Amino acid sequence: TRPRLDLARAASYLHPWPKSRGTRDATAVVSPDASVEDDVELGPYVVVNAGARIGKGSILQAGVCIGDGCCIGRDCILFPNVVLYPESRIGDRVVLHAGVVVGSDGFGYTVDGRRQWKFPQVGGIVIEDDVEIGANTTIDRGSLGTTRIGAGSKLDNLVQVAHNVEIGKHVVIASQTGISGSTVIEDYAVIGGQVGFGDHARVQSGAVIGSKAGVLPGKIVRGGEVYWGVPVRPL
Repeated sequence: TRPRLDLARAASYLHPWPKSRGTRDATAVVSPDASVEDDVELGPYVVVNAGARIGKGSILQAGVCIGDGCCIGRDCILFPNVVLYPESRIGDRVVLHAGVVVGSDGFGYTVDGRRQWKFPQVGGIVIEDDVEIGANTTIDRGSLGTTRIGAGSKLDNLVQVAHNVEIGKHVVIASQTGISGSTVIEDYAVIGGQVGFGDHARVQSGAVIGSKAGVLPGKIVRGGEVYWGVPVRPL
């Protein structure tokens, strides 16, 4: 009765993600203070910095850079040129497509009347199990708190997630969406492409927001309905 779901399940068996071969290219650079399981695959010019930990069966393809103190779980795949800033936390079976940046500084400044002063961007970043992040998506670390992507969520290419954003479990976010700081998107929400979020907005569980919608700062989008427009409103 659900042929698309049946096909997706069949395809996952017929075309599974690659498995680690446990090989390490001669150009890979691994700090002696890092902990990398024996069966982890490291491609050309991978860099793993001090204090990083990489779990069993994970694959780091060419040019991946893992910052100090990062933690990567089991059976993850990091495609070419993924960058994890220091102290990023990645769960099990996470897929990061090419060019993903995790843990970069959030965009936070305060003005004294003459110049902009950078607000501290020293918080955490956690990506939970079974998350998939599309190519060239950027996820900023928290400023003083933590940015979190919940288990099973899927983000498309070219999504911007700002500092202190909390995304729940099994959320789907399409390409070119921009999420401002301290926004909360609860479980099972669906966000279309090019949606813009102001800061401190909240999307309740199960809400659907159509493409190009604009969510004003502090707006609460109620669960269980479909929304669209600028400013966003029930369709």
